Amino acid sequence: MSETKQFSFIKPTLQTLYHIDFDWWKSHDSNWHIFLFGCLCDEHQKIFEQGADNVMIDWVDPETAEITLVDGLQTVLMNHCAKLPNFVTPNTTMIDAIFRVFLANGNNPMTPVELSQKIGKPAETILRTLSGLQVYKGIRPFHG
Repeated sequence: MSETKQFSFIKPTLQTLYHIDFDWWKSHDSNWHIFLFGCLCDEHQKIFEQGADNVMIDWVDPETAEITLVDGLQTVLMNHCAKLPNFVTPNTTMIDAIFRVFLANGNNPMTPVELSQKIGKPAETILRTLSGLQVYKGIRPFHG
């Protein structure tokens, strides 16, 4: 999925933090759930193919014990499937690998340098891709 970015006066650098902006992605791509389904492990694909892909579940923050209503598919993907050893492989495309790294690390913001260390692609290439005119899979600069 690609989308034209809003104009910004701030030019991203190798130290700019990025993350998956799920709110942006959900509002710009009606197929976002289908893509996430494809990232599930075999075990969870079988569970979610029965139509459970729109299930909201209670999630307890391990640090604050705060309970939040979250998307079930997204939560299972990030807390189980993304932790499996072959979630990112050498054959995974760069954008998919970046997306999957964010899923595996709980969507904690990362710089192109940190992403480079995880996926083995040059940080400059990652920066050029993520700071171009298109937004890929909701991966955007973190403003938090």
